[in-house]
Amino acid sequence: MDALLLSRLQFAFTIGFHILFPTLTIGLGLFLVVLEGLWLKRRDPGIYRMLRFWTRVFALAFGVGVVSGLVLSYQLGTNWGRFTAVTGNVLGPLISYEVVTAFFLEAGFLGIMLFGWNRVPPKIHYLSTILVAVGTLISTFWILSANSWMHTPAGFAMDGERMVVTDWMAVVFNPSFPYRLAHMVVATLVATAFLVAGVGAWCVLRDRHRDFGRRSLSFALGMAAVAAPLQVLVGDLHGLNTLEHQPAKVAAMEGHWNAHDGPAPFILFALPDQAAGRNRAEIAIPYAGSLILTHSLSGAVPTLAAVAPQDRPPVAVVFWAFRLMVGLGLWFVVLAGIGLYARRRYALTQWRWYLRLLAGTAPLGFVAVLAGWVVTEAGRQPWLVYGHLRTADGVSLVPAESVAVTFGLFILAYGVLLAAFLAFFLRMVARGPGDADDPPHFQNKAKAAVVEEG
Repeated sequence: MDALLLSRLQFAFTIGFHILFPTLTIGLGLFLVVLEGLWLKRRDPGIYRMLRFWTRVFALAFGVGVVSGLVLSYQLGTNWGRFTAVTGNVLGPLISYEVVTAFFLEAGFLGIMLFGWNRVPPKIHYLSTILVAVGTLISTFWILSANSWMHTPAGFAMDGERMVVTDWMAVVFNPSFPYRLAHMVVATLVATAFLVAGVGAWCVLRDRHRDFGRRSLSFALGMAAVAAPLQVLVGDLHGLNTLEHQPAKVAAMEGHWNAHDGPAPFILFALPDQAAGRNRAEIAIPYAGSLILTHSLSGAVPTLAAVAPQDRPPVAVVFWAFRLMVGLGLWFVVLAGIGLYARRRYALTQWRWYLRLLAGTAPLGFVAVLAGWVVTEAGRQPWLVYGHLRTADGVSLVPAESVAVTFGLFILAYGVLLAAFLAFFLRMVARGPGDADDPPHFQNKAKAAVVEEG
């Protein structure tokens, strides 16, 4: 392997690992805001214990996310120095804004959120939880803005070999940014909802921490019932935006090599052959391609024939990652719908086959996020900045052996980090919410009532 391929694999590995943890903290942050609001309103000890449990999970994911994300900026300076030199004037400030606004907000109030119970008034604690959740959203805003700019660059001009900003608003709010941001935020909600539901289903199946499991299941499926169908709508809007700005990526997602005489089919299964420029073993649904992509039975769809061979993305990777993402998205909608039906039949904790499906689905939301990330990033190839800077022109002039050594070290270090996270998380699930964490404000209120009665 050459330095370019190794650098791409190394960055894909590290950012693919890192993205799992912000996904969990963004979704859990919003989940905790709802839970704590309900606890303050109802003073229900069961909700309080569920809140404390998932707060500990949030802290664990936040810590691993920070550690795993530190190396990304170093890789930009070592393996992707030429890319950084060309785009630094544009992307550098966006990343700095993320650190200044979001990270300090999260770090400043995370301590109160984790250790402020019994030390600050309930409303101050709730405000801290809200600000931590807002911090995760602000972080997402800046990171997605920078990433979207690489897909739909705007608001810049070339000054020699460097890009300089001419319009910051156009840079930040580039054409694909709103759709990509919405798609990512809803994805965090879906992934978190099915993780929480899976843990709840496991507890009910094993008859361990049953009240905690039942409550987690109920809250999470309520969240999934909103987020999963919403993701289908947001995904469709994002697809239409991609069709307008990155037609080559859409052609790879759909596996369309050549123009069709009539309406385009939706290719359900195929083995894309990049060298031959066609699909093998293709199974397609007539008209469905035009209907999905253009919302018309006669709409024309983009094809890879319009793209020079050297400018085409790796079609097989994009094609199958897209189908994995969409297939899982539809599976989540089906599970959420069954959950609604089961709730109406008062059978949410009775249908053991459904609980087993939920327990098995717990990690699949994160698989869907990774599949979507592959579609997005592999579909942008061979460009780092779409239409302006090729990936091959952004890599540093470093020996392949050096990249291979650091790549191996990252695999080892991240493997240990993942094993540690899973060990702690599974141990927390096995122990459940525990009885030691009594609701302090609830107790205070109860004691006050006893004193008044006395």
